[in-house]
Amino acid sequence: MRLRVGTSGWQYDHWRHSFYPPGVPVRRWLEYYADRFATVESNSAFYRLPERATFEDWGSRTPEDFDFAVKASRYLTHVRRLRDPAEPVRRLLERIEGLGPKCGPVLLQLPPNLPADFGALAGVLDAFPRSVRVAFEPRHPSWFTSELRELLERHGAALCLSDLAGRHPPLWRTAGFGYMRFHRGRSASTPCYGRDAIARWTDRLLELWPGDEDVYCYFNNDERACALRDAGRLARKAASMGAEVTRTPRRGEVLVGRVS
Repeated sequence: MRLRVGTSGWQYDHWRHSFYPPGVPVRRWLEYYADRFATVESNSAFYRLPERATFEDWGSRTPEDFDFAVKASRYLTHVRRLRDPAEPVRRLLERIEGLGPKCGPVLLQLPPNLPADFGALAGVLDAFPRSVRVAFEPRHPSWFTSELRELLERHGAALCLSDLAGRHPPLWRTAGFGYMRFHRGRSASTPCYGRDAIARWTDRLLELWPGDEDVYCYFNNDERACALRDAGRLARKAASMGAEVTRTPRRGEVLVGRVS
């Protein structure tokens, strides 16, 4: 497993002082983050798709080994609810091409109230070229059937594994890469993850991807800087078990629980 680990975003004001030093202006936060991580999941496109120039700017400000996973626009997933995907997918691809080789997977996250519609999902996946890695995060229980698994496997799309306080979908490997989102832990210092939970998830990921596949893992439990610390813990645990991992902050660079 080649573990590419980071957080869901970098522009959190409450990370001032817990991660970003006082002398680092907001306009340089991306550079500071990219010196300490090699990947990030960008959620901004979900709310408002940036112009291509913005993606080009992000790419120019980050190291060569850095990449961006991009959460697809809610216009496709929440407004159109996967219907008529050609135009929103085309627009998304035109914009994120600005990242060049730093463009990582595209995440399709569905609203919790959208039940299974396998025909609509097939249309969306058909709209993406096979060169684009697509991860799919459904949240309505009706999706988790063998039909979904087979559909994702045919398209080479990954079922997004996710964890929310111990609740997670089936642990299916459906593509040659993995995608995992950590939403909220259950440790005594919530929303952080405890060491035992990190260890269990490391075991699961290595069992699913025992070879040299890329596995993208992002922590979305940004409160109290838990995501930053937990990403480092996952990386160190995976490295101790033989996985190749990308960089994370050094010990002492993240002050969990501190707010500005």
